[in-house]
Amino acid sequence: MFGLGTPELIVILAIAFLIFGGKKLPEIGSGLGKAISSFKKGIQDVEQGGKDLVEDIPGIKEVSEIKGKIDSVKDMTKVKNILK
Repeated sequence: MFGLGTPELIVILAIAFLIFGGKKLPEIGSGLGKAISSFKKGIQDVEQGGKDLVEDIPGIKEVSEIKGKIDSVKDMTKVKNILK
């Protein structure tokens, strides 16, 4: 997790405890958890909107299917060239 080990996390928590005190830490943690879950939900909504957009626009679905087939053929030729 971002290269942080146990000692670093302990130091960060100790500094946060000294700055905010014991009563504020649970509130801060709760607020941070809500913010992260809200961010994840927003990301999922955007991803779903993109999928819906691809399904709604005529021709986009077919183009993406053809692109997938072309990419798979390219991958096969790469494997074939490696095996030579």
